Amino acid sequence: MFRHALFHLVFPAALLLGVHSASAESRLALVIGQSAYKSVPALPNPINDAKAVSQMLIDSGFEVSTVSDLSQSQIRDQLSEFAGKVASKGGDSIALVYYAGHGVQIDGENFLVPVDIDPKRESDIPIQAVRLNDVLNTLTSAPSKMRILLLDACRNNPFPGIAKSAGGGLAIIDAKIGAPNTFLSFSTSPGAVAEDGTGSNSPYTTALIAAAKETNIPIEETFKRTRVSVNKATDGRQTPWDSSSLTEDFRFSGAPVAGPKLAATKKTVEEWTRELKGKPVEAANEIIVADGTDESYEAFANLYAQTPLGALARDWLNRHKRMVAWNNAVIANTAAGYRVFLTSFPDSDLTPTARTMEERLRNRPEIIPAVAVSGGATPQNVALTCPCTPPASAPQLKKNIAPIKRVDPDPPRRVERAPPKRARGPDYYDDEVVYRRPPPREVYEPVGPPVGVGIGIGIGGGGYGGGGHQGGRGRY
Repeated sequence: MFRHALFHLVFPAALLLGVHSASAESRLALVIGQSAYKSVPALPNPINDAKAVSQMLIDSGFEVSTVSDLSQSQIRDQLSEFAGKVASKGGDSIALVYYAGHGVQIDGENFLVPVDIDPKRESDIPIQAVRLNDVLNTLTSAPSKMRILLLDACRNNPFPGIAKSAGGGLAIIDAKIGAPNTFLSFSTSPGAVAEDGTGSNSPYTTALIAAAKETNIPIEETFKRTRVSVNKATDGRQTPWDSSSLTEDFRFSGAPVAGPKLAATKKTVEEWTRELKGKPVEAANEIIVADGTDESYEAFANLYAQTPLGALARDWLNRHKRMVAWNNAVIANTAAGYRVFLTSFPDSDLTPTARTMEERLRNRPEIIPAVAVSGGATPQNVALTCPCTPPASAPQLKKNIAPIKRVDPDPPRRVERAPPKRARGPDYYDDEVVYRRPPPREVYEPVGPPVGVGIGIGIGGGGYGGGGHQGGRGRY
């Protein structure tokens, strides 16, 4: 009876301890909806999207701050306040930011657009908007377990003054070159435009809310289902895109699974061709959209080239390759890098920007990436960024230096030449002595192991990760 009574005392206590342990993980979210733009037509759905996502996150255990129609300074204030909340919860927190509204890319960087913006030219955007890299850097500055950024921000560029010269959609941000345990989701693929939707919510938000309510599926599966749903709802015109550096499991509904995440096996084009061959086009399309790799799209586009979905897959693949090449050029940020991009893609929506960046960087010295030099040898084609001045600790090396007398094997010889045959006068010389090179000198070289040479450079560019561009410039 004593053991029975003890069980009834200990079992509820164990339940309470389990609940406390599960709730130790703090989930915080900042949700922003931008609809009431002042200088361009209003967007009907972002405020509705923000409300719907807020409720979904509350149901998923998040402490949610929902704000709407913010100016530039208000966006920054909200991000700063949110980062403070995350930091106050400690390193075991999960921070999520959802943004619905306009977003644009300028010179390879992504910007979130405040409602009070009124740009007349491209150069106004960095001054009046909010860099997406700044959002990411603010999140990573606060200690947290995981960062999730969801962007329904790839709608059409609404500013006629810059729409013709700026690239369409948003640029790539690669979470793998930024802070670990970061997950990024875009409402459409890089360089493409998302639809606002004809209902009360955008296609992306509608699909996201439905997928997030599915019980006990990891975040990667949630967004695979989101991609497929959006692709079907828009007849293939829009396909969300995500990038992840998560090393731990996360689920909107259900407890996470402990242990390291296993990397997915990547299939070749040939393997995908064998898997897709013979399947109905709609079924095959769902498979490759869920997968989201170039190899699956290549196989599908080849197999179903004569179908509308096959043509859309080919468009997706070509655009994705172009955006990857553009991201590489932005990260390198050199005139040569932009020339390579223009050679490969001479006629695209990014051509004006690439030409501008090439011209802007034409006269800047191109620095070769930093290398570590050992053994006293300097590799070819490496430019030192500063004179090799001795370090402050150089006097300590004197004990390892001994004089070595080097004798020139071919010492200079004294050469006497006959005087010129000319009439004697005040300028006449009886002889003339010429030294072909200076006399031999004693040279002191260090004895012992060679002293290493350090070579360092700084590569310009802004951004997360860079950061990542993601340092590079880019988008994140």
